[in-house]
Amino acid sequence: MFQKVLIAEDLDAINLAVQHVTAELQITTIHHDKYCDEALLKIRKAVADNEPYELLISDLSFKDDGKKVKLHSGEQLIDAVKQIQPNIKVLVYSVEDKNYRIKSLFDNQKINAFILKSRDSIYQLKKAVQTIYNSDSPYIIPELAHVLQDKTAAAIDNIDIEIIKHLAAGIAQEDMENAFKQKGITPNSKSTIEKRVSKLKILFRANNTIHLIAITKDLGII
Repeated sequence: MFQKVLIAEDLDAINLAVQHVTAELQITTIHHDKYCDEALLKIRKAVADNEPYELLISDLSFKDDGKKVKLHSGEQLIDAVKQIQPNIKVLVYSVEDKNYRIKSLFDNQKINAFILKSRDSIYQLKKAVQTIYNSDSPYIIPELAHVLQDKTAAAIDNIDIEIIKHLAAGIAQEDMENAFKQKGITPNSKSTIEKRVSKLKILFRANNTIHLIAITKDLGII
């Protein structure tokens, strides 16, 4: 079993519950932090001391309490940690239930497990830790297993997401070329943007751009 685990969670009740689970699994060293910046410092120091953490358990959302921080979300923390320790195993424990965002965690952040916070999530959390310790296969709760089979994430890229975000911000399609050029986003030609918007409407079966924005918001893409 893992012997050194770091928990990044800003709610005391959840923190204590996760610590209880990890203690039950006979994990000997369990540290926790309420801020992503401080969790990253612990990871960095552990690597420098040649005593790295084996598992990071992290939430995605961290409440802004006025403290100045560089890392504001679990995704940002995971990205930063992976730069320091690429092979650390990561389990996300969150209320997030948007398919695209969860799939993106596996595809882009290369997490090992995702557990949805719910009434019976403690059992699932314990099972997930045991599973990813014994295997490199990803673990996700059964009711969200279909998310890993979703091919939508592979069909769109960062440019598509930028287009949808600009549409959601009220920027007209014909004005997007200049907006992209000002931000250094390429490709940015009018014809490319038009083709991509058409592709996105077909992909998400959207009747118009407003419908497209609503669908992608529901999926957690923007």
